Amino acid sequence: MSENSNQFLDALKEMKGVEVGDIVDVEVLDVEDGQLDVGVQGAGVEGVVTRREYTADRNADLHDLVKPGDTFKALVLRRAGGDKENGEFFFSVTRLKEREAYDKLVKDFEAGNAIEGTVTAAVRGGLLVDVGTRGFLPASLISNRYVSNLKPFIGKTMKFKITEIDPAKNRLILSHKDLVEEEREEVFEKVASQLVVGDVVEGKVSRLTNFGAFIDVGGVDGLVHISEISYKHIEKPSDVLEAGQDVKVKVIGIDNDRHRISLSIKQTEPSPFEQATENLHEGDIFEGEVKSLTNFGAFVEVADGIQGLVHVSEISNKHVDKPSDVLKVGQTVKVKVLSIEPSERRISLSIKAADSNASSESARPRRNNNRNNNSVAAKYMGNDDNGFALGDIIGDQLKDR
Repeated sequence: MSENSNQFLDALKEMKGVEVGDIVDVEVLDVEDGQLDVGVQGAGVEGVVTRREYTADRNADLHDLVKPGDTFKALVLRRAGGDKENGEFFFSVTRLKEREAYDKLVKDFEAGNAIEGTVTAAVRGGLLVDVGTRGFLPASLISNRYVSNLKPFIGKTMKFKITEIDPAKNRLILSHKDLVEEEREEVFEKVASQLVVGDVVEGKVSRLTNFGAFIDVGGVDGLVHISEISYKHIEKPSDVLEAGQDVKVKVIGIDNDRHRISLSIKQTEPSPFEQATENLHEGDIFEGEVKSLTNFGAFVEVADGIQGLVHVSEISNKHVDKPSDVLKVGQTVKVKVLSIEPSERRISLSIKAADSNASSESARPRRNNNRNNNSVAAKYMGNDDNGFALGDIIGDQLKDR
């Protein structure tokens, strides 16, 4: 056998067989508009890599990405169907990367690791994310809040948790909400440990709803219910607040189990009751208007919108069956402050205590209605040194009868 024949046989022995599913090293032979002509190194086999199997960018120009002589690894997809397809096999770079990516993603999923990816597009129901392979992020799993506009997320690099993965079906479901909740719990525990009910802190309005305002206090959103925004009635929070506004809030509740902080804006300011009673003290006497009558007393206006109660027993020194017997709505009366209870927002008033004449009369000793008894007593308590006997008084009274 000739030397050339021996060299040919040796070369055949070194040639490797190529099967579908193999990962092979290929060399670029030629770059065309929509594909790459490649040869398998050490196999003497040629094939094609289409643009979509080389890059996920459908608008990419292959001439800008590769040149003849470049080498890379590729996955053997399938055999060519005929001679017109320029080679024996079709190869893919993108699917090889996906396979490698899935291998890593499965390990991350099993370990519970967070992964990083870039949002590439918004589709119906969610976002497409590039994490080495294509993943789907449902709109409901983007945040712990409702997200209506998906477009601002396109191009953003974010972190995710894998909620479902199936390499065989090329299925990868992601969640950003899970990470948001985990981070929120960590921040909540840190912030809540530094707060006590009754604390007054600075915060910033993060968002508004119909039922209240969420205030950022140290990285955690606390809720100011609409009833705690102002002492005055408001229709909706946006009438008096706006996103980004700095506000002072009072901590009125901390729910560690539900990770909620309840706040109040109005309680950082004096209440109308406190403002009205700031210069009011027990013992003060003033005039007020009777606003309403009940069976147990009369309500008299102390200040604008603030009323005190005159109990029926404090209306007069005389017995009063019903307040309406001696008072009427709209009447101006003089009252005296008996007590002020700020915690109960209660003011007790008295009309009879404000009447100096009535007070003086009630202070006098009661007069004896039996004048005869007085005259008889005077008669027998005169200048007689011997005094008098009770029988003498009774005897005289019997004579008179």
